[in-house]
Amino acid sequence: MPPISLHHPFPTIARPQAPHPSPQPFARDDVSARKPLVMRKFQISSLTRSGAIYATDQIGPAIPAFESAFSAFAHGTLIKTTDGLVAIEDLQPGAEVITSEHGPMPLLWIGSMSLIPRRDELAHTETRLTRFMADSYGLARPAGDLMTGPGARILTPRTDLHDVVGSDQILTPARNLVDGVNIIEITPPRPVRVYHLCLHRHTTINAAGLDVETFHPGLNFERNMGQNMLSLFLSFFPHIHVPSDFGPLAHPREELTWQGELAVA
Repeated sequence: MPPISLHHPFPTIARPQAPHPSPQPFARDDVSARKPLVMRKFQISSLTRSGAIYATDQIGPAIPAFESAFSAFAHGTLIKTTDGLVAIEDLQPGAEVITSEHGPMPLLWIGSMSLIPRRDELAHTETRLTRFMADSYGLARPAGDLMTGPGARILTPRTDLHDVVGSDQILTPARNLVDGVNIIEITPPRPVRVYHLCLHRHTTINAAGLDVETFHPGLNFERNMGQNMLSLFLSFFPHIHVPSDFGPLAHPREELTWQGELAVA
């Protein structure tokens, strides 16, 4: 049984890993202690209080704490909305997305970035995708092949962990589900656009027939960031003013790992 990180109300299931120091003032996954901090461009589109759409490019560090907020869904993923299935690249803030827990909810934020293979200066950047073949989990689950990025978690049944996490389902990193047959990991030969979504609260949405989580940085994520890094991170989310605005987790979840290192709990 992997160790459990006891966050309230749901624990995060931690994968065993070698201990490592927690450099300050940056996040413990920040590579700046070992090499110069590489910056990259992120694209953000968000819904303002007036209902307008605000789009901007922002520069941020190419580290897992940031990149995981932009890398769950590959270009072309079909998202279930009140207007039917919409390709993720065609979604706009304000669209009503169908959630598994709360029905239709307005989309507040869309983040995207490019995964660019074989760039030495971004050698620590995770560039692999996970491909779910059609019907991997039964009829239309997924409906057609589904490609997910390194920041994706899928809601999966785990009745064996009920006594530990208080739920029969957990959010599992997509890459942890690879079986080499129906679910495989691939490295794209050319740049791929990947996306993530934020709603008013953490939830799961229907992506090609599978329940995939919306973005949440993890409970108490701010403890692993210095003040400057935290301020920069929060500036990427206009609807978030303090870390607690992200709210609780909808389900217990396993940690993401990035090239073998912890990314987000």
